[in-house]
Amino acid sequence: MSIDLSVIILNFNTKQLLKDCLRSIVKSDTGGYKIEVIIVDNASTDGSAEMAESLVSTNLFKRKNMKFSLTRNRKNLGFAAGNNKGIKKARGRYVLLLNSDTRVYKETFAKMIEFMDESPNWAAATCKVTLSNRQLDWACHRGLPNPWNAFCYFSGLEKLFPKFRLTGGYHQKWKNLKEAHQIDVISGAFFFIRKKVIDKIGFLDEDYFMYGEDIDWCFRIKEKDFRIAFASITKITHVKGRSGKLKKTSDKNERKVKKESMEQFFDTMKLFYKKHYSQRYPKFLMKMVFKGIDFLKKRELKKCE
Repeated sequence: MSIDLSVIILNFNTKQLLKDCLRSIVKSDTGGYKIEVIIVDNASTDGSAEMAESLVSTNLFKRKNMKFSLTRNRKNLGFAAGNNKGIKKARGRYVLLLNSDTRVYKETFAKMIEFMDESPNWAAATCKVTLSNRQLDWACHRGLPNPWNAFCYFSGLEKLFPKFRLTGGYHQKWKNLKEAHQIDVISGAFFFIRKKVIDKIGFLDEDYFMYGEDIDWCFRIKEKDFRIAFASITKITHVKGRSGKLKKTSDKNERKVKKESMEQFFDTMKLFYKKHYSQRYPKFLMKMVFKGIDFLKKRELKKCE
């Protein structure tokens, strides 16, 4: 059948979260649109894949306009490579990267498809991504992390003047969240993109293991003069911080996992700057940027000790 939306859920050791996510999906109203859900498991060891396989075979998941499939990777490929496995299988007009630690609402998919169908100038979009406390996850509403925006964010200037354009470029909080508008960067937790745009810009960059691949994708979208939207017409809930763990964790090794994640985060920052900004800014500025990243990395890792 002709597919309107391909939903790709990458999972790594988030069994219960994945189960909750899938249950929220099956309860959604497709609005007559045809949807395929592609679950990609990154060699989980907590029974996630077995749970998903068993769950989607039940009568509850057998719906006329919704199909489910499961792909198992032999090892943890990371976020970019894992999602690329799903993207390559996708047959929809639209592709949605959806974190396993999210919950969609009844109308989320249908409203996003309608929004994109009615606004052909948008290449990609996100809805309102809200946290468990109902506050907006500002990771879904960002400017590009160029040297100035990053400096204002990490120095605390943006926090002091969040709605001042000169210092608030990292999260662009001056924009009206009640209306659809253009932004630079959306989160990989809910990344809605036209399949034909992927055909032009390519897959996620697999040099990124975890973190940064969504920013890189947005950068490449904008390089092609495509536009990215923040759509306020619907929302999801993001139980943030769970699907990004490098490995199954317990109380005993929680600190170690946090340290590994922190190292990955700052190494990714360096990688992004080397790929996209090293030729755009003077060498002395790039040296300052990399020293700044090293300083922040050292500071945050010390907190994990």
